[in-house]
Amino acid sequence: MTEKLATAIADGILDGTFKPGTHLDEVSLAHQHGVSRTPVREALRQLTTSGLIDMRPRRGAVVSKATQEQIESLFVAMAEMEATCARLCALSMTPVERRRLQARHEAMTGLAMSGDPDAYSNANVAFHSAIYAGAHNAALAEFAMGLRRRVGPFRRAQFRVEGRLTRSTQEHDAVVRAILAGDAAGAHAAMLHHVSLVEDAFEAFAAINVA
Repeated sequence: MTEKLATAIADGILDGTFKPGTHLDEVSLAHQHGVSRTPVREALRQLTTSGLIDMRPRRGAVVSKATQEQIESLFVAMAEMEATCARLCALSMTPVERRRLQARHEAMTGLAMSGDPDAYSNANVAFHSAIYAGAHNAALAEFAMGLRRRVGPFRRAQFRVEGRLTRSTQEHDAVVRAILAGDAAGAHAAMLHHVSLVEDAFEAFAAINVA
């Protein structure tokens, strides 16, 4: 529930529904989503790590605007983290894990063709999570998941850009092929390239919404 609430609130901030400076009232949000205040409070706290919300004394949660420098630093860190996971996957994934990764990728290709950004976004989290797990390094996977939660709102938003779903599957294809081939250097490079293009797509989304 916390994740769903965080997603809904973040989407509202990024698409301009909640303007910078807006106070986000826990009671109103809880009533709107039919939940108690506890998951709302946790969702708001989670979004502070992305720079989308400030928690202020006596005012509570207030919509802020993540700076370009904050967003860029998050994407650089995410790209390096995921590239390392992809490299280790090429070396460490079991045959079963490789087949499952390929199956996830093929299913996402179908979702891209259907043009459902929400379903694709959910599948995308599972796809990348499989790569974190496939690195077979628990500490690295934990760091990657934590960082992904911070970058998550921006990664979801970029799927609203026209044609992005198809391009995302093409980028995934390069990552998957390298992992399946045991090409560690290729997997690392393909993932770095993929996340850099994710950042570019988010910037395009942000420019459209500012306009």
